[in-house]
Amino acid sequence: MTILMPEPDQSVLARRDEIIAALRKIVPGEGVISSAAEMKPYESDGLMAYRQPPMVVVLPSTTRQVSEVLRYCHQNGIKVVPRGSGTSLSGGALPLADGVLLGLGKFKRIREIDFDNRAVVVEPGATNLAISQAVDHAGFYYAPDPSSQIACSIGGNIAENSGGVHCLKYGMTTNNVLGCEIVLMTGEILRIGGKAAECAGYDLMGVITGSEGLLGVITEVTVRILRKPETARALMIGFQSVEAAGQCVADVISAGIIPGGMEMMDRPAIHAAEAFVHAGYPLDVEALLIIELDGPQVEVDELIGRVEAIALGCGSTTCQISTSEQQRLLFWSGRKAAFPAVGRISPDYLCMDGTIPRAQLPLVLRRMNEMSEKYGLRVANVFHAGDGNLHPLILYDANKPGEQDAAEAFGADILKLCVEVGGVLTGEHGVGIEKRDLMPEMFSDIDLNQQQRLKCAFDSEGLLNPGKVFPTLHRCAELGRMHVHKGQLPFPDIPRF
Repeated sequence: MTILMPEPDQSVLARRDEIIAALRKIVPGEGVISSAAEMKPYESDGLMAYRQPPMVVVLPSTTRQVSEVLRYCHQNGIKVVPRGSGTSLSGGALPLADGVLLGLGKFKRIREIDFDNRAVVVEPGATNLAISQAVDHAGFYYAPDPSSQIACSIGGNIAENSGGVHCLKYGMTTNNVLGCEIVLMTGEILRIGGKAAECAGYDLMGVITGSEGLLGVITEVTVRILRKPETARALMIGFQSVEAAGQCVADVISAGIIPGGMEMMDRPAIHAAEAFVHAGYPLDVEALLIIELDGPQVEVDELIGRVEAIALGCGSTTCQISTSEQQRLLFWSGRKAAFPAVGRISPDYLCMDGTIPRAQLPLVLRRMNEMSEKYGLRVANVFHAGDGNLHPLILYDANKPGEQDAAEAFGADILKLCVEVGGVLTGEHGVGIEKRDLMPEMFSDIDLNQQQRLKCAFDSEGLLNPGKVFPTLHRCAELGRMHVHKGQLPFPDIPRF
């Protein structure tokens, strides 16, 4: 399947040498990469089915350099694609042939740790896990924990509004970010939010988080840190059907219990993860739930008993409860390593990301099995069961003609199904190019145009990460036009300014 991107601007490509020379003046030394061989690592992100070498790669190390690069590109009509660690699974950092790839890999410092205000100020290239490691000695941690937390950057987490296994209780990135420094395409530097619990004016952090690099380039982030819970224990529960496991998830939530994390894996994912990390997963079950409960010890002990009883009522066949921190982490190790584990049983796989109402889980899984038979491709399911965020892994072999196209068609059908049952196209991976052309399944033209108007307020020339998120691009002037019918303005009673 071919993903169409904006046509390269030949006038920009004709000025490539001039552009590279100008960028070298802004970012001297080894900050500009222009040879084809050296740019090879930047030609794709985590969605490796699509590759496109950039025109040039720039690796600034200061906010001032970021500002000057963006200002130069704005003044000269050059597109820019921001990139963090390149772990995006939706193609959000796919380069453009006529664009500058702006890498934030040098922004790795943790600038300030403020335990009094329970906040940490970091640069966007710092990994997710690095924040928790920096405050671990004082008994604090950063709650959002994507499976790729050892590699993914906090700036990318903000771009995609990442979650993780603990997002059910502690929220997504948007619930844990307090403020940021952002550079607009014009080079203007803004500071949004901060350590204060409340900020005046519009919730611009809510706009920036999940904006996929379309509005600005983040150069500093302030995040909230939390005290580690007194106790955390996990239950590993096996079921003979996915439907029974899904019912257990619904029953736990309806009982008023909010686990720290609640994850589900089906048989193919269980077997792949167990062979990879040897976590002690039962291999004779169709579905496995990992449920973590945290808080004061007396509360955790009480909730463990209640969850175990609910699971038995749903027909669980195995139940193992962690008795040590090492065992709890071992339970989670297989889930955290599920994606690379599946990579050992298939030459290629497509990792999908959609979200559904929890009650629709049995129906959606049954329909996915039917699709699996239709397309002749296996699927392994790993997902955040507590909040309905699905991660079906469609297994295929790109060397076999037609299998990649079949996998993408299969994935599109899964996402359409998510919307059909009242869900959404993405839970945490973002839209990027992967789901871009499916946006009309969820949004009308009016919705999409209104979203593009917001982008125009930040990037009037459409130079930041074009070709992502929106299936049809409009110039900002076109979106601002008012339709006049037979000389009559719409809503004539509204005051005009």
